[in-house]
Amino acid sequence: MATDIRTPSVKAAPPAPPTPADEAQWGRVTTPRTLLSRALSVPLALGFTVFLPVFVAAQSGDGQEDAAFWLQLVLTMYAGARLSAMVLTSRRKLLQGSFWLFVYMAMGVAPLAQAVLGRVPTPVVGPRSDLTLAIGLVLLGCTAFDVGVLLARHRPAGRAGGSQKEPRPVMAHRRRLQLLTAIAFVCSAAFIVKLGGPAVFFSSRQEIIAGIQDAGVSNGDGQAGQALLRGFGTVPALLAMLLYTRWLVTSTYARRKVSVIVTWAALIALNLVVNNPISNPRYWFLTVMFAMLFTLFPVSAAMYRVALSMAVVVALLVFPFADRFRYDEKNYKPVETTSFLEPMALKDYDQIGMFANTITFADSGPGHFYGRQLAGSVFFAVPRSVWPGKPRDTGVMVGQWMGTVNTNLSSPIWAELWLDFGPLGMGAGLLAIGYAAARVDRRYAKRATRRSPPGSLISVVVPLVAGYSFILLRGPLLQASGRVAIAAMCLALVATYRTDKNTTLR
Repeated sequence: MATDIRTPSVKAAPPAPPTPADEAQWGRVTTPRTLLSRALSVPLALGFTVFLPVFVAAQSGDGQEDAAFWLQLVLTMYAGARLSAMVLTSRRKLLQGSFWLFVYMAMGVAPLAQAVLGRVPTPVVGPRSDLTLAIGLVLLGCTAFDVGVLLARHRPAGRAGGSQKEPRPVMAHRRRLQLLTAIAFVCSAAFIVKLGGPAVFFSSRQEIIAGIQDAGVSNGDGQAGQALLRGFGTVPALLAMLLYTRWLVTSTYARRKVSVIVTWAALIALNLVVNNPISNPRYWFLTVMFAMLFTLFPVSAAMYRVALSMAVVVALLVFPFADRFRYDEKNYKPVETTSFLEPMALKDYDQIGMFANTITFADSGPGHFYGRQLAGSVFFAVPRSVWPGKPRDTGVMVGQWMGTVNTNLSSPIWAELWLDFGPLGMGAGLLAIGYAAARVDRRYAKRATRRSPPGSLISVVVPLVAGYSFILLRGPLLQASGRVAIAAMCLALVATYRTDKNTTLR
């Protein structure tokens, strides 16, 4: 009888259901707010995939309805479907979401509007077939990215029991974070003084560029000097602010420490000067906003969906007009438009056209560079006096070949990889990017939670990379390399594997 009593009691014990906190560790919190945001995202997702592309394609204009037009429509709808999947996913996928947001707007909707109107912000100098090839290569690269994401799902088996040992998390060292904060204040203060005081940061980007030239770091080998000056003046301040924000969001101990709150407030004020939208390019301010948003709301699926969805609206209606502070009052010329499509056809979104121009440039004689452009980006800090044959920005090089007055042109990652390694190398590169993005997104979803330690570096690094990916994807890579290198040095300074109370954030 005793056996009969004990056996049912053991078998009848049900497994404990997962708690909301357990599900939060995997980025899968299911709450009424989450369900509501998901329901509201469904019509937006349908709009991304079908309604908006078809609406843009149906507008009247002077464009040709040829192979390039229809291929552009396919690319836009494909990117819209993938962005919709990112909006509706049960996990927050910051890197993949940023990739598809950029593709949808910069390589999809905007070029489709240009194809409809027959107008482009940058002239396409080659034959129409080069434009068709560029669109096809972008679509090929997007497919390769998705293949990389699928490959990332097959995780290697561990040594015992088929499970993989979880690597130790990288944490922020408390004393080194204080050192980084001190470095941030010193570098930003030097940047402010070098340009003539805080007032110039609230005038225009034209004034900032003039201040850099007057400071003597934009002559001769000026690109590297300018990148280092702006990088050290802005990146350490941003990283310190993000790390302190993460500390305050996740730690009651930090919220009770007056010194932590005062330091965070001072970093906010510093960033309002050196990282404000007036004195910085829009893509960099977008990086700041993305990083800050997902550091403040590390577990909110609703915020993630709203951010991706609203970013499309901002890119359509706000971004083309957000260069108000690029020039001073005398040189600013507002855009006069009668259609919401015209700003996308006249400004900013030249990525597809510049890829086509890069193809024409290579076909005109230089051919592929077999890694030379990438080497120039990796070793961006080497002065031309030491490396006389140092590559120029891809966008600048193609722009000079085209004979344009303004050579501050984009060179999307598709063009960079294709120019260096050809179509196979481009496909392999984007496959690797997709694989890496999926693996990092999975790890971020598991660790970027309120229950994870306040000093978890991945919780700050991934939102920062997600925001900066817009700059990396737009290109040129050489222009983007300076801030990447400085951010890597700052992260290496504060990173530690130690988890004792004397070193980590509490």
